[in-house]
Amino acid sequence: MKSWSKEIEIDAPIDQVWGLLDGSLEEMQKIMPQVVDHKPVKVTDEGVGSIYRQKYKEGKRIEEYDVETLEYENAPDRKKLKVGFTLAKMFEITALYELSQITEQKTLFTYTCTNQPLKSFLKLFLLFASDKIVVQFCERVKNVAEEENKKANLLV
Repeated sequence: MKSWSKEIEIDAPIDQVWGLLDGSLEEMQKIMPQVVDHKPVKVTDEGVGSIYRQKYKEGKRIEEYDVETLEYENAPDRKKLKVGFTLAKMFEITALYELSQITEQKTLFTYTCTNQPLKSFLKLFLLFASDKIVVQFCERVKNVAEEENKKANLLV
C-alpha cells in the first residue's frame, strides 16, 4: 500500500471549504470535475456507513463504483471525512479530508490518500507513483474555496 499526504492553509472559513467536500454534486464538481454522478445508495444518521454510487469520467470512459463513508466528524472547528472505494477491481483507495479552523477566515486542510493494489503486478506501478495528484488536488481546493470566499465577501 502507498500513502500520500499534503497539508495546506486556505484563506476561507471552515464551513465554506467543508461544503466543497461534503456538499451537493454541484459543489463537489467544483473540485472534482471528473465526478459526473453521486447518488445515495444507503445513508446513515451518523454518516459512517453511508454509501454513494459515484460515476467518474476518465477520458471517454465512465467508471462506476460505490464510495463508503468510513469516518465522519462535523464539529464547528474540526471536520473529517474519510471515504473508501474499489476502482476498476484493481485498487482499493481511501481519501481522508481533514479540516481544522485556524481563525474564522483561515482553515488548515489535510488530504491523505492511500492506494492498495489488488493484483500483484500493479504493485510495480505504485513504486513510481508520486504525490503530484494529491498536491494538485489540495491546490484546486484552496483556489476554489478562496475564490468563492472572495465572491461571498463582495456580496456582503
